[in-house]
Amino acid sequence: MTLRAAALAAAATLTLAGCSSVKPTLYPNDQYNRVGAAKADADVAACQQQAEAYVKSGGRGGPGLGETARNTGVGAAVGAASGAVGGAIGGNAGEGAAIGAASGATAGLLGTMFGWMFQPSQPDPTYRAFVEKCLRDKGYEPIGWQ
Repeated sequence: MTLRAAALAAAATLTLAGCSSVKPTLYPNDQYNRVGAAKADADVAACQQQAEAYVKSGGRGGPGLGETARNTGVGAAVGAASGAVGGAIGGNAGEGAAIGAASGATAGLLGTMFGWMFQPSQPDPTYRAFVEKCLRDKGYEPIGWQ
């Protein structure tokens, strides 16, 4: 397998892992047993859809502009410092600092923009609370998320 093919396979795996989502698990109480699994799944989907419509983040909230700018700035500062050290060892601290700052800023920006791909897919707490309340209002007992 070539290096390029291995990199593409790894990227595809990470992307698919990032796309998996969790949903509430329901206790098989009287309501669940009366309506059955198919209707219960439809009710879960309906509550999730309502939550996405009414909760500002939709349970999938990304970083705001302030967080992106902060992470980019921190990345640039850390990159500049480490680049200066590396450049000093190599004989040109200024060039090393410039390269480090650019690399660090890029890493900070990309980490903020795509960090969600490397974190478990957990719902926003407000989204989760909305969905669980909606399900309780329908007579279900949510017991967790998987």
